[in-house]
Amino acid sequence: MEPIVVRPIVTRFRKLYEQSTIPLGYLCVRAGLTPDMLTLLSLSLGGLAAYVIAQSEFVNGIVLILLMTFADMLDGATARAGGTASSYGTLFDHVSDRYAEFLLLLGIMLSGVVAPGWAMFALFGMVMASYVRARAESSGKVASCDVGFAGRAEKLSLLMIGMGLQAFFPQVRILQWAVIAVGVLSHITAIQRLLYARRIILGDQGSRRLRKRQGMV
Repeated sequence: MEPIVVRPIVTRFRKLYEQSTIPLGYLCVRAGLTPDMLTLLSLSLGGLAAYVIAQSEFVNGIVLILLMTFADMLDGATARAGGTASSYGTLFDHVSDRYAEFLLLLGIMLSGVVAPGWAMFALFGMVMASYVRARAESSGKVASCDVGFAGRAEKLSLLMIGMGLQAFFPQVRILQWAVIAVGVLSHITAIQRLLYARRIILGDQGSRRLRKRQGMV
């Protein structure tokens, strides 16, 4: 019996998501936009969002994060629609996403609403979750390590909910609790991905050892 694998919500509907966004990709191709242009646009919007958030303008920050996410969605859709998807494009997109996450948490920390220690806790968790996935998939033995409670979309959603509530209830410091939740979920996701990769990698090795022993008998 195969163990149950927990996957982020967006990952569960990835095929439907990718198919439904291809028409938007065709529009971008016709407009002369390339995936790299949209990746840079997404990163720029993330930087602008971080600046606005640092000024405690949380509602405007949410709007810019939504635009950043939309641009990030368009770069993949454009690559699929134009047939220009590549390993380097994927790498460039992932690196840009990590920079955007760093900038957003920097903006949150500079707003003064969240203690720097908690912001670093969340940032480290987000980086480690992405790092474990990247290292597992680069091993050549794990096709996809996109598992765990929280992917990028879930973590950004939590931050946006925290910012939205913070704007209306500033005395409660809800944003700090949202950042703590993101940090906890990120670290749990990193551990889940590590255990998932361990099961696949060591499981394959165990199967090979068993076949060798059976062949020797």
